[in-house]
Formats: sequence, structure tokens, C-alpha cells
Amino acid sequence: MDIVKVRNKQQKDDAFYVRRVVFVDEQQVPLEIEMDEFDDTAIHFVGYEGNQPVAASRLRFVHGFGKLERICVTKENRGRSYGKQIIKSMEDVIREYAFDKAKLNAQTHAEAFYESLGYVTISDPFMDAGIPHVTMVKKL
Repeated sequence: MDIVKVRNKQQKDDAFYVRRVVFVDEQQVPLEIEMDEFDDTAIHFVGYEGNQPVAASRLRFVHGFGKLERICVTKENRGRSYGKQIIKSMEDVIREYAFDKAKLNAQTHAEAFYESLGYVTISDPFMDAGIPHVTMVKKL
């Protein structure tokens, strides 16, 4: 998979396409919750298999952390380490911006995946868009 930091409208549209497929279509998150005001200022990432977008995420900097958000891989491409690859790309950009801490809100079913990448849970479960989540952090 080739991961790019979004630099043009087509790449951003591709990232939004993956997010809609995973979060809106598959997980039934309302579009008005999935696409929000932070999309205009966040750093977006999209992963391509050939010329097909298959993974996406966004990154914001909040309260001293690089905040990993909207991490997703299309259903048919899961289990191929694409999630791990896009997270590594995001962590690299966090370091480029001279931050040394990452934070994310993980869906609880993915908590063990993030733990395997060095993230530690720091919250009790909470609901976001009707899906249970936990907050996790990592020192980079």
C-alpha cells in the first residue's frame, strides 16, 4: 500500500470516500457526525492499493498531542497490516511537527490492536456515534 499525506482535492476526496464506506455505510455512523468542522484543518492521509483508495485517516494537534482520528481500512483489505502502516505514517508526521505524544479514541473492538502498537488505555469506555470507545496514548 502506498500512503500519501493528502495534498490535493482528489486525494482528499479519496480519503473521504474510504471514510464514508467504512464509517457511514458499514458502521452506520451518520454522515453529519463523520464529516465535521475539523476536516477543513486536519492533515489527511490516504492509502492506495494500485490507484484504488483502501485506507484513510486524519491527524490533528490538540493539547500537546498528535491526535490520530478516523483511522479506517476497507473491509476487503483488513488483515493486511494497512492500519499499522497508516498509523506509522501518522506517527512519523507527529514527530516531524516536534511532538512526542500521540493520542486516539479507539473503538473498543480495536483496543488490542492499538495496544500491540504501544498504545495504553487511559479512560473508561465511552460512547461516540453510538459505538463504544476508549482513549489511548503513546509516547513517541
